[in-house]
Amino acid sequence: MVRLYNNLELPEQWPPKYEEKTLDKPLEVPYLKEKQDIVNIEIGRQLFVDDFLIEESNLSREFHQPKVCEKPIFEPKTPLEMNGGYYPCACPFNDGIFYDDEDNKFKMWYHAGWFNGVGYAESEDGLNWKRLKELYPERESESVLPHEFGTIRDGAAVWIDYHATNRNERYKMFVFLRKFDFEIKYYHEKPKHAHDDPDSIPPEEKGVLFQSANGIDWEECGTVGHCGDNTGFYYNPFTNKWTFSLRTFSSLDRRIRTRGYYETDHFIKGTKWTEDDIVFWTRTDIYDRPDKDMGYYTQLYDVSATPYESLMLGVFSVFMGPPNDISGKKGTPKINDLKLAYSRDGFHWHRPSYENFISSSRKEGSWNYGYAHPVNGLCLVVEDEIYFYFSCFSGVSPKLGSHKYAGGNLGLAKLRRDGFVSLSDKGNGGELLTTKLQFDGNHLFVNVACEAGSVCAEILDEHSNVIEGYSKADCIPVTGDSTKVQIKWKNKNLEALKNKIIKIRFYLDNARIYSFWIAEGEEGHSKGFMAAGGPGFHEGRDVSKTEK
Repeated sequence: MVRLYNNLELPEQWPPKYEEKTLDKPLEVPYLKEKQDIVNIEIGRQLFVDDFLIEESNLSREFHQPKVCEKPIFEPKTPLEMNGGYYPCACPFNDGIFYDDEDNKFKMWYHAGWFNGVGYAESEDGLNWKRLKELYPERESESVLPHEFGTIRDGAAVWIDYHATNRNERYKMFVFLRKFDFEIKYYHEKPKHAHDDPDSIPPEEKGVLFQSANGIDWEECGTVGHCGDNTGFYYNPFTNKWTFSLRTFSSLDRRIRTRGYYETDHFIKGTKWTEDDIVFWTRTDIYDRPDKDMGYYTQLYDVSATPYESLMLGVFSVFMGPPNDISGKKGTPKINDLKLAYSRDGFHWHRPSYENFISSSRKEGSWNYGYAHPVNGLCLVVEDEIYFYFSCFSGVSPKLGSHKYAGGNLGLAKLRRDGFVSLSDKGNGGELLTTKLQFDGNHLFVNVACEAGSVCAEILDEHSNVIEGYSKADCIPVTGDSTKVQIKWKNKNLEALKNKIIKIRFYLDNARIYSFWIAEGEEGHSKGFMAAGGPGFHEGRDVSKTEK
């Protein structure tokens, strides 16, 4: 039996193996069906994306949308990216964007020219980028991977490994490669794929692993088991596992895309999986409604994930259509929309809202017409905001007029920190009582919006009795709008309650609450994991320099 950071106990069979029984019902989330008696909240801000932390509440759950920048923040302009005017592309696919706190830079790996190179860029602010040859004019290529005869890239994924014992393994990369016995410069020179032409001769296809000390100079370090072109990976720090997200097909209908799951302790030595090692993971369901104009059955194109504070944040890329052949004939990108999911055990995904988080615009000629993809790492925390980078394709080709794989651009969406979900009293006053909590720290912090109201808290023992000195009457009300504000009592802090099991009752008066956490110091560091990092964090965590 394995006990996770939050007190969840994993079953002996892990990852779980279960049969697909339907194509349309939402998949169960066991830890919400049979809730944990005591939740450990020592790591990270505690978000209200589900009822995992809630014993009682009369508050309303609200889901929030990011603000999407109107224009792309990165688009094709160099010779490699312009791809001879055929299929311009300068965006991650899924590649990666991370903040490296060793040299305080935003770093991006991206698809430079459709099926061409792996580009690299750096930024001071996450908005304005310098490409590889701007940074290092002496370099011969715009790509960080040298071109190999007859070889073209497809999807890729990058991760910064903060705990690599060997400096040369700090940056990790996966790339799906196709190798032909003749040179291919542009996508239209590639032979038809087997699903388009059954008589075509398939190339050698393989998933290749690379490692690097600086993210620029890479060496090949191995290959993985059999996989498809839409493979990705990420690191789960809660379980200390490298996890691969693999394209699979439903056992009930082989035409339907699903996702397979594989985890390993070692990024290089543990990736020679077999088909039997891949377990069914997740899929779309009946609440992933078809596009009202296209009407195609929705499918799960991809699942990407990252640690955010105290849970795993997932982005489901939901394929809306049209199929490849129809998209190719129309010369327009396929349509993917991006939706959010959350996991507290690293495997089962809770999807409290099926609303699009980031949508393809479907507007002809727009930079974000379709084929939306998340970026590996998913998001970064920049002060009081979360930066969600995403790739979209316009379909605009200078030479062809239009093409489904032309016009790859990078977009940015911004969301309040922890702002996925809030609980609100709707102006009527309300409260919530947490489940039993195990904690380590002295100071209670909240992320709240109550400009015209207030938030108070009281501390209860495990039997729901208010502890003397921590009542609502003893609490100093919090007002205003802040992503980090401390709740205090007149004569007490939480130090006296260390090693005790407690509950917290929050009282809202015309307010919203997004998260809470108990910090060791008055700076309010949550010890949580910060997705792909951000300025001011250390090794991807919200810790002080002494906690690093």
